[in-house]
Amino acid sequence: MEDGTTTNAAFNKGEGNILDESALFSIPKAPEGYKSGFIGIIGRPNVGKSTLMNYMVGQKIAITSPVAQTTRNRLRGIVTTPEAQMIFVDTPGIHKPHHQLGEVLVKNAQIAIESVDLVLFVVDGAVDSGGGDRYIVDILSRTKTPVMLGMNKIDLRSSDSQQIDESYTQLAEPYNWPIVKFSALTGEGVEALQQLLSDRLEPGPYYYPPDYVTDQPERFIMGELIREQILLLTREEVPHSVAVTIDMVEEEPTITRLLATIYVERDSQKGIVIGKGGTMLKAIGSAAREQIQKLIAGKVYLELFVKVQPKWRQSRLHLADLGYRVERE
Repeated sequence: MEDGTTTNAAFNKGEGNILDESALFSIPKAPEGYKSGFIGIIGRPNVGKSTLMNYMVGQKIAITSPVAQTTRNRLRGIVTTPEAQMIFVDTPGIHKPHHQLGEVLVKNAQIAIESVDLVLFVVDGAVDSGGGDRYIVDILSRTKTPVMLGMNKIDLRSSDSQQIDESYTQLAEPYNWPIVKFSALTGEGVEALQQLLSDRLEPGPYYYPPDYVTDQPERFIMGELIREQILLLTREEVPHSVAVTIDMVEEEPTITRLLATIYVERDSQKGIVIGKGGTMLKAIGSAAREQIQKLIAGKVYLELFVKVQPKWRQSRLHLADLGYRVERE
């Protein structure tokens, strides 16, 4: 159980709105020649896709973690400029699945490739291309969706980066994919990346109100912020056996009260999440509460429970109950 302290910290580039379905009926008409479209962010796990989307929308809507395969749902980030509205679709990292959850995640990423207007294939530009990149190239080579290759993490490159550049040029050249370099962490090159993406979109309407940054409801983002802290604080001890549901949101004039459940697969994992004397659960709750307070710009009271749901990642029924389904094309 966590008592909160007030913080009204705003995000780096100003606060943006989360989904309010009523506002979707009052979307303004786009000016003549305006461009818009959906851009799928595709790549291996841990290449910085979520970090990139957070930077572009100007606030945190996607969780990040040093643990691979952090993103589980297709999350849309909305960037509206005077010239274009770009709806970025952050997808799970494409990898060889090892369980039912993995199969669902990879299938959803592949569906995203065919349902967007443009694909941004993000790679780790600080190291040579590898087998995982070539696996994704094979998938993308069969799509009719235009592709751009984005080399992230240039802030981590050594002075001798010619070999790295050549390894990715060899991937992109056969398909005439343009290449752009950037750092999602520092922002270097991101403005140029956005301009290139905008230039390649077709004329179109506003799909969302111009001040919106995501189409996901606050409950979803809250659950993800809790899961992020579990990944950060427990590291490899409790990898991807964790799911979070928001069971109750009560908004009062001076505080928002949240009740959430953390699901794990084994009793030993429950013990790790709770920690000795509840210390780990308290740390998770405190860190998550700070992030949620930034999201809603107000005081938060957060209460966490931990439950064991054996082998939930292997069960389609349990996956559906926890919000993981193969998405429609």
